[in-house]
Amino acid sequence: MNLHGKAHRFGDDVNTDYIISGRYKFKIQDPNELAKHVMEDLDPEFYKKLQKGDFLVAGKNFGCGSSREQAPVALKYAGIAAVLAKSFARIFFRNSINVGLMLLECDTDQIASGDELDIDVTKGIVYNKTKNKQIPITPLPDFMLSILHDGGLVEHVKKHGGFNFGA
Repeated sequence: MNLHGKAHRFGDDVNTDYIISGRYKFKIQDPNELAKHVMEDLDPEFYKKLQKGDFLVAGKNFGCGSSREQAPVALKYAGIAAVLAKSFARIFFRNSINVGLMLLECDTDQIASGDELDIDVTKGIVYNKTKNKQIPITPLPDFMLSILHDGGLVEHVKKHGGFNFGA
């Protein structure tokens, strides 16, 4: 699986309320409308800057805070191909895989906003074309890649008629 896009950089401890504000939790049910408000408390113009397939890049503990599933849904529907961070909050990680949002752990210190990235998920490499650097990715287990490939856990279960993770 190969991905290409531009990096949009944030720092450490980006919580789910920054990803999508709690004021939209019950107000907006349509995920396409929810996506228009992603990251707006940190960058009000963020959604307008995005192109489908871009990457959100952060430091450590991305997705901390509540277990709000709207956060990874909003990122996915905003067109984010993957979130790259040094580490993720456990519940956010699980919710993201379940909705089909790819999360990749790597050293993000060598990635800045605007950098052009090519990612080979299979080989486990982020290639920062802007800086001509290769950054290794912590590999995802095959069953998670299978869920992501199918578009999330619900689609995976529909496709395979149950919890078949290829094991």
